[in-house]
Amino acid sequence: MNKRQKITVGSILEINIDDRYYAYVQILDKGGYAFFDYKSEKHLTDLSILQEKPILFIVGVYEDVVKKGHWLKVGKLDIRQELEIQPMQFIQDAQHPDRFEFYNPNTGDITPTTKDKVKGLERAAVWDANHVEDRIRSHYEGTTSIWMKEDLELFKE
Repeated sequence: MNKRQKITVGSILEINIDDRYYAYVQILDKGGYAFFDYKSEKHLTDLSILQEKPILFIVGVYEDVVKKGHWLKVGKLDIRQELEIQPMQFIQDAQHPDRFEFYNPNTGDITPTTKDKVKGLERAAVWDANHVEDRIRSHYEGTTSIWMKEDLELFKE
């Protein structure tokens, strides 16, 4: 059963992946979520271990994922210094797929750019729980998530 929760910056959420293992994410400022490259077969009791773990990716997530308790809050940590400023993202124009823009999630600024300059950045998007869970699952299985294939093709040499 899911429980109601508030979105609180710094909170750590636990993601149950197929009842096989748990992954963890931290709520950042301005709608960002930092997903740690860490999984555990048991509930994590010492959250400080996450302070040293690399970040898999930072994306936006629909509020209902947190507010309706799909991912449960399990604690709170200070946000690491390198996560205080979120990385740039890109926007691809749906009407003109050869047009690209930088999106700054810290300020909301959008500026024109070129495809070669956005390579390696996350696409500006808001993700649903199942899409993020697929992406985490794919990472640990060593495959490419269906949700990332379009971007992989876009930047293929």
